[in-house]
Formats: sequence, structure tokens, C-alpha cells
Amino acid sequence: MPKVSIVIVCMNRPDNLYPCLESLRQYTRVSHEIWVVAYLFDKEALAKLQADFPTVHWIESDEIRGFAENNNLALRQTQGEYILCLNDDTRIFSPMVDTLVRDFGKLPEDAAILSPKIDFPNGDTQTCGRPPQTAFQYILERYHLDARKRVDDTLGRQPVTHSIFRTGDINGACFLIRRSVFEELGWFDERYFFTPEDIALSTLARKKGYGVYVDVDALVIHYHHKTARTVITATKPAGMRGFLMFHGHGRPLRYFCLGCIVWWAEFCKFCWASIRCAGSRKKGLRIKRTVYAHNLASIFTRKTPKEIFLKYYSRTV
Repeated sequence: MPKVSIVIVCMNRPDNLYPCLESLRQYTRVSHEIWVVAYLFDKEALAKLQADFPTVHWIESDEIRGFAENNNLALRQTQGEYILCLNDDTRIFSPMVDTLVRDFGKLPEDAAILSPKIDFPNGDTQTCGRPPQTAFQYILERYHLDARKRVDDTLGRQPVTHSIFRTGDINGACFLIRRSVFEELGWFDERYFFTPEDIALSTLARKKGYGVYVDVDALVIHYHHKTARTVITATKPAGMRGFLMFHGHGRPLRYFCLGCIVWWAEFCKFCWASIRCAGSRKKGLRIKRTVYAHNLASIFTRKTPKEIFLKYYSRTV
């Protein structure tokens, strides 16, 4: 039985996957198995990967599925005591997986999830733990007023032990979780197509009484948005619908009020993008305007995040 099951979803990006798998092979010594969900993959590229990494378990996913759905295909087949969920556009340059596994022996009994510090290639920090996200914080983000947003949730706080801190939410790019807990929580919530299934998972874990932690000395490099930006006009509106569902807590009136506030933010951004597009032929501006238009149309729809993605993804292929 492997100690750790590593699960990676890759959407036809062997240029991401090769360095990710090579870094795991180079720096991971703890007993482990690797599961890769090859999502909408070119058959020749997949065959080459399978030949180059024969010990990896491969699952072909040839239907439109979200992040949660694709991960769950592999998660239910894992055997490890722990599960490491890892983005394909990440790399490690130290024994990060071994460090996280050892850390669990130093943590309180309630510990269920542990994440590393996640940096961008330029050295900036993406997340080092995350404070629990509130609906108010999400609104500030939509209005670009989140100047107080902390990417490092450990600043000014006392560690639990040496380099490990208690935190609120995780970043889905990389985290280690006890398999038994993940199974108890029902794996990833498939109602969310693109986001915020990671925040929903850690929120549910905390509600169940489990602890969420981060080790500032364990590091992974995230080459952010290398995959998602290719279908951004479909993923952004699906993600917005998911966040509103999450913060709406299943209450129609709460969802409506949040939706109205967010709608106004997206409307203002759409108008500004339209003005800028009138005097420019830049492709990036046109894409932004399209994203805002799709966001506006997705706030008060009855469609699920997956249905929204399918609606707009069909226009990009």
C-alpha cells in the first residue's frame, strides 16, 4: 500500500505534465502512486506519455468534465493513506511531498489537510495558507478593493510547531489530505465546475471539526493559468456562478442580494472594456469584454456552472 496517492488532472498539456512528473520522480522518496487524469488528450501525445512514465496510472477522460469531476475519477481509485492533489502546471524542487507526510506526525489529532507554500516562478507568493473566505471578501475582490487581502495567512501568527501554522482554506493547486477524511467529506463537490471546490472542501472540513494547516518550509512552484487562460471566456462565468452558489448558502434571497452587487461590478467592467475596445484592436481587450458579458449573463441564470461552461466553451472550439 503506498503512503501517498498523487492525483493530477491535465487538459491536453504535455508541456505542463512532463516537467511536473519529472520533478515528482526526482524529489519524492516516500512510497507513492501517481494517478493522471488525461482530459481531452491527443491520443499520440498520451501514448508517448504512457511510454515515458510506465508506472503512472492513466485515466482517459474524453467527456466535458469539471475540475471536481475529473479529480473524483481518480480519487475513488486511490489506495494511499494520504492523497496529494496537484495541478499539472506545478513543479517541485525539493522533497515537498515527503516533508508534508512527515509533518502530519507533528500535528494535533484533528489535522486533516496540509498545504505547502505556493509561489509563482518569479518568487512572488500566490498563497501561504488562506484565511476563510467570506461573502464580503468576495465582493471586495469583484470590485478590485481587496487591498487588505492576505496571500500569506501566517504573518503575525504563532506557529503550531516550527514552520507549521493553522489556516482556514486551501489552494487547490496543491494540498495533502488524509484519504479517510476526503472520503468522509464526499470527495470534491461536483456542483462546482471550476471553482470554488477547493474552498468548499476546506470549509466543510472545518465545519466537521477538522484542522487545516500550512507548512511555510514546504514549497511548490505554480505556473499559474497556463491551462485555464485558453478557455477563460467559459471558465470565468462558470466560476462566478460557483462562487455565488457557495456564498449564497442555498438561500435564494441571499443569492439574489449578492448577485445584484456582483452584477453591478461586472457591468461597470464591461462598459469600461467596451470603451477601450472602441479605440483598440488588441485581442486581450476583446477577450476581457467577452468574459464580462458572459459573467453578466451567468449571475441570475438557473444553469449550473457546468452548463454555463458548456454554453461558452462551444464557442471557443
